[in-house]
Formats: sequence, structure tokens, C-alpha cells
Amino acid sequence: MTTTTSYVAKAETTINVPVDKVWNALIHPEQIKKYMFGATVASDWKEGSKIFWKGEWEGKSYEDKGVILRLRPNRKLQYSHFSPLSGLDDVPENYHIVTIELTEKSNQTIISLSQDNNATEKEKEHSEKNWMMMLDNLKKLLEETN
Repeated sequence: MTTTTSYVAKAETTINVPVDKVWNALIHPEQIKKYMFGATVASDWKEGSKIFWKGEWEGKSYEDKGVILRLRPNRKLQYSHFSPLSGLDDVPENYHIVTIELTEKSNQTIISLSQDNNATEKEKEHSEKNWMMMLDNLKKLLEETN
């Protein structure tokens, strides 16, 4: 049996705003929509709660889902994620775990993101590219409104 957890996508950036502003953008749907490719996100933001993303990606409508696994305000957000667009069965082994960690450093926030369970190096690289675009969008949004 091969394990896919060795293909972990990673993305990181530094945003020139305090950590509470970054955290706020991570958990408020009206903010998320502005930097996450227009996705509409629904969750009550509690550990164990469901989270849903709806939108359009590369011309296809989607409705992704997951569960909030860890929520540590201003420090860590972790959730599972499944997309039917993957073409895979909706079973636990086809979910990704996305972990977003925040570190504050003198009015700046370092945001580190990882996504496990990528099946191949190519899939990992594709995920990293998408996550970097999302982080760049978040950085631009927060620094322009700061």
C-alpha cells in the first residue's frame, strides 16, 4: 500500500498587518469571497462543525465540503476538505487536511499553509500554485485596506 501523505503542498507569505486582521479574514465569509476566487463559504466556525465552499472553478460549478478540525483564534485553523470535482469517491481517504498557521512578528503576520494527501508530485505542485495565488490575493486585500 502506498501512502499519499508524502505529497504535502505548502505555501507561505508574510502579510504586513497584525495577526487579528488576518484571522478575521480567514473566518468571515464576506472576506473569504474576496480572496478565495469568489467562493461562498458557510460554517459556524466551531471545532467539529461542517464547512462548505460553493463557487465556480475553471468554468465548473462546485460545492466542496469538510469539517473544522482545529480552531485556535489568531493561531491555527485546520479543516478537512473534499471536492467532487476531483472525480474521486466521497470517502475519508480522499479528503485533504488543510492547516493554516499564523505567527505574529512585529505587526506582520506570517501565514503558513499546508495541504496533505496529494496523490502525486504534479498534484502537489498544482495545489501549491493555487494556494499561493490565494495567499497573494489575501495579502493584497489586507494590505490595501490597512
